[in-house]
Amino acid sequence: MTILAFEGLSKNYGANPALRDVSFDVPSGEIFGLLGPNGAGKSTLIRILMDIIRPDAGTVRVFGEPRRREHLDRLGYLPEERGLYTKQTVADVMTYFGSLKGLTRGEARRRALEWLDRVELANVAGWKINRLSKGMSQKVQIASVLLSDPELCVLDEPTTGLDPVNVRLVQDLLMERRKNGRTTILSTHQMNQVEALCDRVALINKGRLMVYGEVGEVRRRYSLPEVRVRARGAIPPLPLIAEAVHEGDSTWRLRLADGTPPSDLLAALVRGGAAVERFDPLLAPIEDIFLRVVREERA
Repeated sequence: MTILAFEGLSKNYGANPALRDVSFDVPSGEIFGLLGPNGAGKSTLIRILMDIIRPDAGTVRVFGEPRRREHLDRLGYLPEERGLYTKQTVADVMTYFGSLKGLTRGEARRRALEWLDRVELANVAGWKINRLSKGMSQKVQIASVLLSDPELCVLDEPTTGLDPVNVRLVQDLLMERRKNGRTTILSTHQMNQVEALCDRVALINKGRLMVYGEVGEVRRRYSLPEVRVRARGAIPPLPLIAEAVHEGDSTWRLRLADGTPPSDLLAALVRGGAAVERFDPLLAPIEDIFLRVVREERA
């Protein structure tokens, strides 16, 4: 099921195009990676979704129908530009944000305290916001977005300022949302997080959609035909191998001849007497794909 669809979105700022006929779907219940260099159009796309700005052309469909203002109560948004009311207490600020999403004050307060406990900040409920460290403030803002349990949530660089322990905590929260059927759009430059978390990605550059698909499929699409093999003894020379690089010990990186399926190479190695202990097709990292696409566009 599709929870969000962008259909032919275009947006210009004067003579400068920010989005150029962008169309893609976000399936329900996934963590979706929205990627692109600075100035690519990601923020414009998100602001159109959140009805902060209007497109010059195109349509946003959410929950199966054209996006309306009343849908916003079912959306969560952590913007790139952070901000909390610094003179208020943590619990009061979170309660206020919950009430903006239609929760009663009592329910918003209960959820605020529950979420502070979940992000390991139960002891700061009565603190003024201006007492918080950068990492604490970041976790409070994430908790403020998630406490209303939005069906669709957009998080722009949610782990900025967090140490590895708290990065893992946030990742666990996002995976829990996915398990519960909620959808999260993760806008980030942290490519390792994209590989670890995301089911699907869209890469935007210069206002155009350049890459879209399931993470594994995208990595296969942009990968060289290579495998890493661990085997006892030497790798026999085979016409199916275009290049063999010994990486040390019993490990080899093999580039397949054009059109050779990895399964054919594995069978040929075994027939040739190689005692294969491990055989792994190599997939291009998302970061390499990102750099390749952006550099090709600039060229």
